[in-house]
Amino acid sequence: MTLNQAVRFNEAGAPDVMYLENIEVGEPAAGQVRVRHVAVGLNYADTYFRDGTYKITLPNGMGVEASGVVDAVGEGVSNVQVGDRVTYTGFINTLGAYSTARLVDANVLIKLPEGISCETAAAMTMRGLTSAYLMRRIYDFKKGDTILLHAAAGGVGLIVSQWAKLLGLTVIGTTSSEEKAAIARAHGCDHVINYSHENVAERVRELTNGVGVNVVFDSVGKDTFMSSLDSLKRRGLLVCVGTASGPIPDFNPVLLAIKGSLFITRPALADYIADPAEKQALADEIFGHVSSGRIKIEINQRYALKDAVQAHRDLEARKTTGSSIFVI
Repeated sequence: MTLNQAVRFNEAGAPDVMYLENIEVGEPAAGQVRVRHVAVGLNYADTYFRDGTYKITLPNGMGVEASGVVDAVGEGVSNVQVGDRVTYTGFINTLGAYSTARLVDANVLIKLPEGISCETAAAMTMRGLTSAYLMRRIYDFKKGDTILLHAAAGGVGLIVSQWAKLLGLTVIGTTSSEEKAAIARAHGCDHVINYSHENVAERVRELTNGVGVNVVFDSVGKDTFMSSLDSLKRRGLLVCVGTASGPIPDFNPVLLAIKGSLFITRPALADYIADPAEKQALADEIFGHVSSGRIKIEINQRYALKDAVQAHRDLEARKTTGSSIFVI
């Protein structure tokens, strides 16, 4: 009998609330499949479940993204069969991905095309689908537009910057170190601002001849909110895609008028993959770019499930670049 394990936690808190335990997976019910994982994605969103930012019922499992092979299917499942390589991501409906195997609803699965390994899929399904909706659904980009991309050396940042270059955009990235700046430049950033010792908004104005950028993608939150607004051109768009430094402060919407009739949105991946057809279209587009080599996925950190606590510590200390995965 195969020994299965999963990372779980009983209370919200620091990384050390997580622990690894032996589990029984069982047989899939109607509409479910059993997936034997090959690799599991590590995402910053995982820390929001763990620290209580996202409210969930506890105790619970950890992680929302993984890839592997279907080894059993329940009654009524027709979209996948035993032996298919699959990947998935989601929100509460896929919580529990930090595991060697699990039961999951068949309707969340995406079949992997040839040329995409399970490790690559675990490193890019959430980040890739996020990048896809950011580049294809949020704003009608035109060649020559300029974007400001915070955390440019992160997993989403590296994909977005490469995709932006395919669309003919100018990319200004921000990083916290020269090492990360070099990584960002290698993946398409035209200019990189080191926010550790440069004023982001002032530097953006210099680089854009005082005009500002069309769109800011801000995954940092509290620490960058005002500089993001100050980096936008008149009627520009701030896309708040994360809060790594904490939630953005409360503000009076008149601030948007004062700073140039700005727009702001806080999208969630779940709303862009809720429709199966749209999810498949976004998946086909990002998988196509990766399969062809137009976009490269950088897996720069690999962990074992037993090292989940350290993985979260590294992630929150901003020690990681590119994508991170757990290898089963």
